[in-house]
Amino acid sequence: MASPIDLSPEDHARPGAVTDPREVLRLGGAPLPLTVPARLYVCGITPYDVTHLGHAAAFVWADTAARVIRMTGVETVVSRNVTDVDDVLTRVAAERGRAFDEFGLTQEYYVERDMAALHVRPPTHSPHARHHVAHVVRLAIALLAAGAAYERDGSVYFRGAAVAAGRDREEALALLAENGDDPADPRRDDPFDVPVWRPSGEGDPAWPSPWGPGRPGWHAECAAMALATLGGVVDVLAGGADLAFPHHAYQVAMASAATGSAPFARRALRAGTVGTDGAKMAKSTGNLVLVHDLLREAPGPAVRLMLLDRAWAKPWDYRPEALDDAAALLERLYVAAGRRGDSPAAVGEVRAALLAELDVPRALRAAVEAGGDAARQVLRTLALQ
Repeated sequence: MASPIDLSPEDHARPGAVTDPREVLRLGGAPLPLTVPARLYVCGITPYDVTHLGHAAAFVWADTAARVIRMTGVETVVSRNVTDVDDVLTRVAAERGRAFDEFGLTQEYYVERDMAALHVRPPTHSPHARHHVAHVVRLAIALLAAGAAYERDGSVYFRGAAVAAGRDREEALALLAENGDDPADPRRDDPFDVPVWRPSGEGDPAWPSPWGPGRPGWHAECAAMALATLGGVVDVLAGGADLAFPHHAYQVAMASAATGSAPFARRALRAGTVGTDGAKMAKSTGNLVLVHDLLREAPGPAVRLMLLDRAWAKPWDYRPEALDDAAALLERLYVAAGRRGDSPAAVGEVRAALLAELDVPRALRAAVEAGGDAARQVLRTLALQ
């Protein structure tokens, strides 16, 4: 399957060009007016395993949001982190007789290979946690100075009671535990306090700090990397729906407390979870659908279209037939793009759909029906060529 027309890989107007001032992205139920540059922070991979469809959905949607913003002529900066300081990564690397950083780089290569096949554009910044430990230390110092954290026995804890306010207490504690935290740690003032910095045990990676050798906490890593690469405010914070709590909630709270600016993230783009047979896709359940396997069955643009042909926030179940349906729809889109046709109204409908909550299904319907320029606009902006 190939695109019937030679389309530029670039998906945006000339950088800095002013397009229709009425073109304003709506995201998360409200308009998102943008200055230059637009800043997107994408919670990226923990590189200890291969990419499954749930990971791919989050990265493809974040990439699509950036492309739609660029479509309006707004320069866009994307930072997508690599969480290569992580206890699970350290353990898996040790089981395989590898250093954690070397093993992480190997796994990262496989993920990036899959993302390239799905036409996910490389981010502007790709911060690695092990390169930003000093920024986490500075974050901890700022939080201590602001009274938002406290030091105890070589750890620095962020005061998190307000982060969990309004949530079911038992459910919130369970989510913390599921995400590798220990709410029962007796050194904490409150079970919802989380580590910004923690001492390292034998076999853990360690760096010097004012509180002794240790390593960063997960939420603090992302807060520090976002601040280091994008500054005190981001326009869009992206990831999977399962990151909403605790990860995004604590990341945002730490960044806001350290800088005094709120909101840290103007909008959130959390892709709906992907499941199979009604169960969320996860390594622990053994129900993973791997991107690499799907790419043996269909080209990358078909897999990408399968991920995009739906509302971005809605959870969904993968079915093998869905990939066949996406491939057939992609073929119809290519045929439509090969037709002659210059309809400003149809192109406008496509652009309006994409700016309205990234409504890809509506844009696809308009493109296939009108063909010509409208279909070519969809192929360019959604990177389906």
